[in-house]
Amino acid sequence: MEIPIFIVDAFTNVPFKGNSAAVCLVENELQDELYQNIAAEMNLSETAFITRQDSLDFSSGARFGLRWFSPQNEVALCGHATLASAAVLFYLKNNANHVVVFETMSGELFVRQHGESLIMDFPLNKPKPQDQHEIKDLLRAAVGGLPIHDVYYCATTKKLMVRLADTCNRTELTSLKPKAEALLKNEPTGKIRSLIVTLKGAQPPYDFYSRVFAPWIGVPEDPVTGSAHTVLAGYWSEKLGKKKMLAFQCSGRGGELELEIRDDGRLDISGRAQIIFQGILKI
Repeated sequence: MEIPIFIVDAFTNVPFKGNSAAVCLVENELQDELYQNIAAEMNLSETAFITRQDSLDFSSGARFGLRWFSPQNEVALCGHATLASAAVLFYLKNNANHVVVFETMSGELFVRQHGESLIMDFPLNKPKPQDQHEIKDLLRAAVGGLPIHDVYYCATTKKLMVRLADTCNRTELTSLKPKAEALLKNEPTGKIRSLIVTLKGAQPPYDFYSRVFAPWIGVPEDPVTGSAHTVLAGYWSEKLGKKKMLAFQCSGRGGELELEIRDDGRLDISGRAQIIFQGILKI
């Protein structure tokens, strides 16, 4: 069996920045074990698998199946690998449609082209306040002694969001070095699958910054995370009183995301992508 495979840097307009995802074009569904083995072999934060859902090919079809796998397990929602998948369809396969639809574990996700950007129609996952005392050891493992303004949790995505106090600066956020072992030790229940640390933007153009740590799914730090911004957008929109926001994820690679909460309650996440590798996976 030969499977076309691509590596795409998402949420960036230059190579070797943003977040890398592998994208596989699959003619027919594979066994779950094979999906997982391929993702483990690629060893990126996510590997996406696109399957045809109609009788047309990848250039003409408008509807596709999409699944995402980390090196350890399947995930329910992944933004950067969705952006990467759309980039392969639009930029390499020259898909004839203005909008493509992905059928996923998180429902239908629409992606459309707008100039040089791709716009993803995602759910908005608003978090709720979390009692800090219940997870004080996890918080210390995550941010050390830095002051905390808010702690919120989103049950839908199993993401914990920690907002640092406004007295903190971007350098303090980027200097954090939480140990994966400590995070796992202090949260063994399965309630949390990803931890977001965020900070209000001190000056334009960015409204807020973030970093994302997910050792529970085999990703010590995720460089740029679309799914985390479905939570961050819900929180920061209310705090800032804004529906349009520009966010920056402060990982070593870094990435920029344009966010807009629509009138129907959905979230548009816009970004660019660079396809840096294409080949054939032989199994």
